[in-house]
Amino acid sequence: MSDLPTPRSDAPRIRELAEIGGRSDTRDVLAHATKQARDDYDDYFIVDIDAHVSEDHFWGEVLDLIDNDVWRDLGMSQYAGFAGNNALLNIQPGMSHQSVGGRIGHQGRKEPVEGTEGHPFVTAARRGMDAMGLDYQVVFPSAMLLLGMHPQDEVEVVLGRAFNRWLTEVILPPNPRLKGMLYLPYNTPEVCEELVEKYADNEGIIGYTVCSTRNNPVHSDVYTRLYKLIEDSGKPLAFHSGYHWGDPSFAQLNRFLSMHALSFTHYNQIHVTNWIINAMPERFPKLKMVWVESGLAWIPFLMQRLDHEVLMRPSEAPGLKRLPSEYMKEMWYTTQPMERTNMELLEATMKSFNAETQLLYSSDWPHWDWDAPSTITRLPFLSEQAKRNILGLNAARVFNLPTDRKKPSAERVLLERPGIS
Repeated sequence: MSDLPTPRSDAPRIRELAEIGGRSDTRDVLAHATKQARDDYDDYFIVDIDAHVSEDHFWGEVLDLIDNDVWRDLGMSQYAGFAGNNALLNIQPGMSHQSVGGRIGHQGRKEPVEGTEGHPFVTAARRGMDAMGLDYQVVFPSAMLLLGMHPQDEVEVVLGRAFNRWLTEVILPPNPRLKGMLYLPYNTPEVCEELVEKYADNEGIIGYTVCSTRNNPVHSDVYTRLYKLIEDSGKPLAFHSGYHWGDPSFAQLNRFLSMHALSFTHYNQIHVTNWIINAMPERFPKLKMVWVESGLAWIPFLMQRLDHEVLMRPSEAPGLKRLPSEYMKEMWYTTQPMERTNMELLEATMKSFNAETQLLYSSDWPHWDWDAPSTITRLPFLSEQAKRNILGLNAARVFNLPTDRKKPSAERVLLERPGIS
């Protein structure tokens, strides 16, 4: 006679989970994050201010919204022919190594969503938000992050306009928990001004974004009216960093790892330096600045470096009334990808810029190096209030978001897919 207990009729169903890949259900991929949400932070208000909409998976939809007949026809011709999802973009497929030959999932989810209503991205995004325990998620473009280096400024303009239409007409309206940062074709300031005015009252747009991978000096007078418009809107301006292996300064690097480590800090360091040394915080004191996807380690370095230089050569920064580090402590930064190899250094880094009030949680989902909210809740040196601020309350202040609960309970999300872990 067997000593094994008789299975209960109400025992959870156990199903074999297929190998996780790009077509796996988001809820299966994030099952452990959901358990972390249940155990650690189910009652937190959480805002993810940097996820990616993977617009290149729906690139035909974006191209179809181009308002210029010539560029639309050219884009659709490339899309149907040799370029596919890279149509009109300045992307070199042969130089794309983030997936490591397909071993690391990177650019978005491709899960089947048969039997669901609405746009497939909105369905997948809802699953992801629920699984991670998010009340809101702010989405940025992915493939378009390199457009600032496109040799044809008019391409950035037509694609930027089309993307903004797609975002505000197709992606954001079905789910009010999804929010967007309007894409600004920064190489053409007058179009940026037009777009800020056009979308100023759009409820889904809670800020404006410049893709940092570009060579425009942010202190140029051509942007004066744009910054004033954004400042008057009360919404933040975010610079989302990225990479560009074609930059001559990275030509010595022979590994994607090396370029990726440096480039995401490189561009935002240059823009922050120009912004401060040219006294832009004094000219636009109410403009909320957010620096996205550069990690944190560069922040105290730049604070010390700029303070040191300004104290030695104050005549070259005549517009400053305070040290650069003091201005930097009033800006906002995002967590991802947060360097966690040395907890003492990370703690000192967070103290250097007042992370408790200035740091915003971001996942970078669904990219390969994404971070769950537990990245914050499990830091041993943060107070309970600091964790709550970083995970959502700081974002509520910056983006003027209500803090009432929007997400289902983590337990409910887990029960929707019993036996999957």
